[in-house]
Amino acid sequence: MNSKNYFDELIKRGLLKKEKIGLDQVRALLASSAKNLNASRKTIAIDEETCFAMAYAAMLKIARAILFLHSLRPSDGQQHKTTIEVAGNILGSDFRELIEKFDKMRRKRNQFTYDPLLPLTDRETKEALQTAEKFSAEVRRRLEKEDSQEKLF
Repeated sequence: MNSKNYFDELIKRGLLKKEKIGLDQVRALLASSAKNLNASRKTIAIDEETCFAMAYAAMLKIARAILFLHSLRPSDGQQHKTTIEVAGNILGSDFRELIEKFDKMRRKRNQFTYDPLLPLTDRETKEALQTAEKFSAEVRRRLEKEDSQEKLF
């Protein structure tokens, strides 16, 4: 299924809606993502959950910005999952591994948020930060190449 048909199907199912979204909102998300990534770096030695949550939030904001650039907004009760799936579709196979890690982070964040007895390891925290940094850098490179006139960063 091509991307247009994929988006149309998700719109029909109520998971996405088409919406004209300004570049100011995209830039704001990307700036906020950079703050989250910086906060994640600063908290890694203090609080694993905060570090992980900030790394995840940074990735989520980047993924939302990608959707916004395509005039798409998630509109269902599982917006995080939809955002990750659609961003993965837009970014394509070059980002498959990062998107898989991102979705794994989504599930892990859900676990430790709603079940405080499920532990979060140092390794998981470090991997989350590394994944967020790599995702941020790779998306930045992609957007600078594709939208060089827009100066999103």
